[in-house]
Amino acid sequence: MNSPDVSIIIVNWNTREILRDCLRSVYENAGEIDFDVIVVDNASTDGSVEMVRREFDKVQLIANPENRGFAAANNQGMEVAAGRYMLLLNSDTIVLDGAIAKTAAFADAHPEAAVVGCRVLNRDRSLQPTCFMYPSALNLLLAATYLNKLFPRSRFFGRERMTWWDRNDVREVEVVTGCFMLVRREAIDQVGVMDDGFFMYGEETDWCWRFRKAGWRNLYTPDGQIIHLGGQSTAQVSAPMMVQLRLSILRVIRKHRGPFAGWICSLLVSMFFLVRIPVWLFVWLFVVGKRRLAWAKLSAYVRGAGRALVPDTLVMKGK
Repeated sequence: MNSPDVSIIIVNWNTREILRDCLRSVYENAGEIDFDVIVVDNASTDGSVEMVRREFDKVQLIANPENRGFAAANNQGMEVAAGRYMLLLNSDTIVLDGAIAKTAAFADAHPEAAVVGCRVLNRDRSLQPTCFMYPSALNLLLAATYLNKLFPRSRFFGRERMTWWDRNDVREVEVVTGCFMLVRREAIDQVGVMDDGFFMYGEETDWCWRFRKAGWRNLYTPDGQIIHLGGQSTAQVSAPMMVQLRLSILRVIRKHRGPFAGWICSLLVSMFFLVRIPVWLFVWLFVVGKRRLAWAKLSAYVRGAGRALVPDTLVMKGK
């Protein structure tokens, strides 16, 4: 049997209903292309596994007995995938109008590309800015001081997320956002799979960095479109995930920029949390209806401010 053009890998954790919608959209809107689908479930307790077995018999299902994290689960999918391309697709996405076939055709026309991303929309079809720059001390400073939020249309202040860019043109980018990453098999064979030392966040940044170091390009094309609902799994533990995101960014910096840059950025990440603590302390003290949320934020940000300064908390197994 011939290998498919694209192996679509979807990691799931307790998102049964939106996973169903995602899978339906894949089979209805992938476009004229040969593909297979692999779902890796990270110990969901909401009936996701049973739903996939019952309703999608073409899907290859891997059911983990524990939550192994995003990178490790995607690596499991890649181990059994046979496609020329691997498409890492979030469970909280809806594929539109042949997006997968269009993106694969673009990749075929650009053999120098390791990773290709597509145009991503919010639920209301407004643009969701995707693709971003590598983390750096400057980018962390702009985030910690809110300057990136105050001046989003500035090419300088909005540089990390490229918030000034309308995503209407083909462009080489440093990082393709992980909700939709079409990755060339040859590039994976050269560079390796994701670093599973990242439990959640940072893994796509590290991977794209490794591809570029090896001489590949990471490209964005607006040819294909998807809807990304955004944060459906992580919304269940949003404050701890914010801490996880920032600590993962620090791990990327230490891995690729070295210990000196790592220490500077540790201070900036600690500052990122510290400047937010007074706001949530005020909310906890004076806004009765939001005390539970405020306490969760306060607890997470206090821990984050401390953990950012302790390198050992960032050391995880990895490549």
